[in-house]
Amino acid sequence: MDLRVLRYFLTVAKEQSFTKAAEQLNLTQPTLSRQLAALEEELGAKLFDRGGRSITLTGEGVLLKRRALEIVEMEDKILSEFKGSEEFMEGTITIGCGEFMAVETLAEICRSYREKYPRVQIALHTGTADAVSELMGKGLIDIGLFLEPVSTEGMDYIRLQGSDHWVLTMRADDPLAAKEYITKEDLIGLPLILPERHTVQSELANWFGKDFSRLQVAFTSNLGTNAGVMVLHGLGYQVSIEGAERYWEKDKLVQRRLTPEVETSTVIAWRRNIPYSPMVSRFIEEIQAYSGGER
Repeated sequence: MDLRVLRYFLTVAKEQSFTKAAEQLNLTQPTLSRQLAALEEELGAKLFDRGGRSITLTGEGVLLKRRALEIVEMEDKILSEFKGSEEFMEGTITIGCGEFMAVETLAEICRSYREKYPRVQIALHTGTADAVSELMGKGLIDIGLFLEPVSTEGMDYIRLQGSDHWVLTMRADDPLAAKEYITKEDLIGLPLILPERHTVQSELANWFGKDFSRLQVAFTSNLGTNAGVMVLHGLGYQVSIEGAERYWEKDKLVQRRLTPEVETSTVIAWRRNIPYSPMVSRFIEEIQAYSGGER
C-alpha cells in the first residue's frame, strides 16, 4: 500500500470532493480517481459513497481513515526524528499530559530545553492517562505526564516534586464558597462530578470511606475543563485535582480544598529500553537534570 495514495485518500476525505482534493494535490481529477479506485480494488472494499453534491465515507472508509491517520502520523514522526542531529537539532517531540498542576513543572523543563534547542517543536497532546499510555505504546507520544495512581510497567519515570491537592469546584456565588475547606459531610446530597478513571475513583472512595455509597454522582468526566462548564451552569460540584481550573475567572468559579487533605503525585515517563532520536534523548536528560534523577 502506497503511503502517497493514503495521503490522497485523506485529502479527499477531508475535502469531501475529488475536484477540490485534486486541486489541492496538484493532480488531475481523473488521475486522482484512478489512484483511489486502485486502492479500493487493493482493499476489496468500497471507500466512498459518491451520490449527491459531495462524497462521504462508507463504514470501511471511516475505518481506513482512522488507520491512515495513524500511519501518516507515524511516517511524519519518523522523518522528524531523523532530521535531528547533535549539531543541528530540529524536529518535533510529542508530550502527552492531563490537566494538572505539574504541567507548570513541565513548562519549566520545556523552557530550559528550548533555550538550548530552539528549532525543536514541542507538540502537547492533552488526554486521559489511558489515552496517553495507548499512544505511547504505539510510538506516537514520546513523553507522558501522568497523575498517580498509574501503571509504569515498561516505563522509566521520575516522580515530580510537589503534589496536586483535591478540591471541590463550585460557582463563586454558591454558599459553600464561603468555607475555607470542604468536608465529606458537605458533599452528601450534592450532585457531584467525579473523575472518569476508576483507579482515581478508588482513591476518592478510600477518602470518603463508608459514605462513598451515599454520594449522588450526576456526571463523570475524563478531563476537567468541560466538567467546569457543567459547574458554571449549575449542574453539579466538581471533585478533582486543582489542575487547570485554578486559571478560571475567580468571579465565576472557585475551588476549596477537601479536608482531611487529599494529595496525589505526578510522574513523567518514557518507554524503557527503546532507541530515541537525539532530540528526545536530550529532553529526557533535561527531565533528569531538573529533578536530580530521583524517582
